[in-house]
Amino acid sequence: MSVASTPFEDSKALPVLAPPRLRFGKSWLALPLLIFFFLFVLLPIVMLLVASVSGEGGATLANYERFFTDGLSLPVLGRTLLLGLETAIVALLLGYPLALLFVASSPRFQKLLIFLIILPLLTSAVVRTFAWVVILGRQGLINEALVAMGLANAPVALLYTEPLLVLALAQIELPIMTLPIISALAAIDPRLKEASIALGAGRWRTLFQVVLPLSLPGVIAGLLLVFAAACSALVTQSIVGGGRLLFTPLYIYQQGMQGQNWPFAAAISLMLLVSVLAVVAMLNTLGRLATRHLHV
Repeated sequence: MSVASTPFEDSKALPVLAPPRLRFGKSWLALPLLIFFFLFVLLPIVMLLVASVSGEGGATLANYERFFTDGLSLPVLGRTLLLGLETAIVALLLGYPLALLFVASSPRFQKLLIFLIILPLLTSAVVRTFAWVVILGRQGLINEALVAMGLANAPVALLYTEPLLVLALAQIELPIMTLPIISALAAIDPRLKEASIALGAGRWRTLFQVVLPLSLPGVIAGLLLVFAAACSALVTQSIVGGGRLLFTPLYIYQQGMQGQNWPFAAAISLMLLVSVLAVVAMLNTLGRLATRHLHV
C-alpha cells in the first residue's frame, strides 16, 4: 500500500528561485560621459539658443534677421569657412608626405618622428602663434634673410595676410592631420603594395591607386578635425591675421565683449556652429561615398 506524499514533501523537490535583481551590466560606465556631455555641450548650446532669441519684449528672431541682412555677418562667415577649407587642404599637403615618411621609416626613426609630430601639441597655441609673429614680422627671420640676401630692399609685409595665416594655421593643426593618416597607413596590408608592384605598377601608380584610396578614412578624419579647429582658432586668427582680417570668432568677441550685444553674439555663435557641422557632415558623406567601394 503506497503512502501519498504530503505537499510539504513535494515542495522540497522544487528548485529555489533567487529574488530578481536589476542588472545594469557595464552601461553605467557611460554615465559620467553622458553627464559631462549634458553639462558642457548640450546645456551651453541650449543657453546660446535661449540668449539668441531674447529681446526686450520677449522672444524674437531679430538677431537672426540682422545676421542675414546686415551685409557683414554672412561674408565674414563665408570667409571663415573658406579659411577652414584652405587650412585643411594645406595641412593635408604637408601631413600626408610626413605620414608616408613615418610609415616607411625604421622603428628607431619612427620614435623620433612621432615625438616631433606630437611636440607642437605639448606647447600652448599662444606660444606657437607668437613664434609665427617672430618669423613673419617686419624684423622677423624671413625679412632679415631676404634683406641680407639682397632679395628685398625693405621688409616685406608678411603678417596680416591671409595666405600666411593659412600657412600658420596649417602648421599649428598639422599633428591632428598627420596622426589619423598615420593610423590609416599603418593598417594597410603591405602585401597589397607588393602585389601591385609585382603586377607591373610603379611606385607612384601604387601610391595613387592603392595606398591613397585605402588611407582615405584617415584623410577624411584629418580634414574634418583641421577644418573645425581652423574655423574656431580665435588666437591665431587674431594675432597672425590682425585687425585687417575679420573672421567669425573675432566677430563674436567684438559683439559680445566689446559691444555687450550678447544676444547677437549668441546668434552668430550658433550660425557658426550650424555651418561648421553642415560642412563636416557634407565632407563625411563624401568620404563615405568615396570609400564605399573599399568595403564591397
